[in-house]
Amino acid sequence: MAEYLSPGVYVEEFDSGAQPLEGASTSTAGFIGLAQRGEIEGVPLLITSVADFHRNFGSYLSENAFGDYRFLSYAVEHFFLNGGSRGYVMRVAPSDSKPATNQGSANKEAKVLRITSKNPGTWGNQVRIVVVPASKAKTQIIDIIGTPGESVQYRVKNNAGFNVGDIVAFQNGGSKQYNRIVSSLDNIIELESVLEGEEDVIDTNLLPAKVLTTSEFTVHVFYGDEAESFEKVSLNVSAANHVEKILSRSNIIIVKDISLGTDLGAVAPFESLSGETEEAGKFQISLFGGSDGSIANLAASDFMGVDRGPGKRTGIQSFIDNDVVSIMSIPGVTDPNVQLSLVAHCENLGSRFAILDVPREKTKVADVMTHRNIFDSNYAAMYNPWLQVFDPLDKRNIYIPPSGSMAGIYSRSDQTRGVQKAPANEVVRGAVGLDCQYNKGEQDILNPQGVNLIRHFAGQGIRVWGARTCSSNGLWKYVNVRRLFIFIEESIKNGTNWVVFEPNDEQLWARVQRTIEAFLTRVWRDGALMGGSPSEAFYVNIGRSTMTQDDIDNGRLICIIGVAPVKPAEFVIFRITQKTREE
Repeated sequence: MAEYLSPGVYVEEFDSGAQPLEGASTSTAGFIGLAQRGEIEGVPLLITSVADFHRNFGSYLSENAFGDYRFLSYAVEHFFLNGGSRGYVMRVAPSDSKPATNQGSANKEAKVLRITSKNPGTWGNQVRIVVVPASKAKTQIIDIIGTPGESVQYRVKNNAGFNVGDIVAFQNGGSKQYNRIVSSLDNIIELESVLEGEEDVIDTNLLPAKVLTTSEFTVHVFYGDEAESFEKVSLNVSAANHVEKILSRSNIIIVKDISLGTDLGAVAPFESLSGETEEAGKFQISLFGGSDGSIANLAASDFMGVDRGPGKRTGIQSFIDNDVVSIMSIPGVTDPNVQLSLVAHCENLGSRFAILDVPREKTKVADVMTHRNIFDSNYAAMYNPWLQVFDPLDKRNIYIPPSGSMAGIYSRSDQTRGVQKAPANEVVRGAVGLDCQYNKGEQDILNPQGVNLIRHFAGQGIRVWGARTCSSNGLWKYVNVRRLFIFIEESIKNGTNWVVFEPNDEQLWARVQRTIEAFLTRVWRDGALMGGSPSEAFYVNIGRSTMTQDDIDNGRLICIIGVAPVKPAEFVIFRITQKTREE
């Protein structure tokens, strides 16, 4: 209650109507798989185009090296080709994969820095690093504090940029003397040792010939078309431009200063790095020893991931940190342990849907059913057969799993028609053929069991011809019904945070009811709910009929919502008879 202590007119605002409730996104996909490069621990990375994927995760993987685990890049490409707009990607790598490094090379190496590629893979062997001398500040000595030839304190024109611990060089003509700063304050610099030349180090000319400069180095990093430059970095650990601090921003390499705790002396950082004087001009470092590992060392546990806490999760577990993704796929990985883990992940969160592939070799109906019978979940759907597409790497047609294309079709259908529309009877873009062609009789067996086939129809191209989940529960047998409920539940959950800790009374109940009814009315008008009126499409009950006094005393607000989802016209039946004149 506001305080009114003096006479006057007071204007106050208060909320009484329904809060606007925005619909949750349903078209953001999540992908897990092997890639050339990319982080294997942390949080999935957002990508918005194929070029974005290649920039962060590299190009296509070869069949010889990666076999059936190489399909992530193809799946992401066909996700965007089929209408996807946003995806999150998490890389998986075999346990014996290694990052490239500069240590132990037969070539010249940076003696005081341990440099490794940002993440494992042979891609790191192509990283090239060029180090060149640099300086961030220079000034002139205008006086000596104390006895020349004995004092180490020098008054300078400007001590900005000269930090304690920095290596400096005094240049007089063609000669250089290196020293180290002990203190730098009020244009007075104290050095570690006396500069040679006594009073001859002083230069008060407008254009000085004798200058005191800091000694740093610039690092250029190259990988393919990528180039990074980190200017004027130092080996001075206490300085803001210390090499570890500055290069932590690199997307290509990780740098560790292994000289910490070692006194390198008053030597130019470039010389400490390269073993050569600054006159050499530049020093090149190559990385080596990066390895993609072998698929023999790839296990289901690598895809299932490990939960080491926030920011340190891997595989499927890394998506726990992500609350945006609503479609999940591990393209081409058909190990039941991995797929069951993905389905369990979606069920536990209740906010995302899994798209499963069938092993390519399982094309016979009995074999497909063997794989299908492993699952019973309304948070997953299974698609078969594999798709024939063009491979930009080998310049020929290959077969890829359909999950990536299906994620794109889900996204396309959501954006053009809405999540209530079954993602079926949609053209599969980019597919020139199928691994096998099923007929109606075979689909009569597979469709009721929840295997969605992709079929070719003359004059209509290759189309998705199924919209069933992997559930034995008839209430949840359609993909669009489950995904519609995910959409409604997530939208209400995200849009009603304002309710928490509000006074749990009739006024709040009325506001919550108006908020949800306004949202569901909009959903009904979009065609997602059955009924000729809102009252036929849904109901929202909240109040004494849904809560006991014990619920209220324990801080619980309970709202019961019922909706009538639209079901797809899966079987279109026209009953035709002959008409006679007498009728």
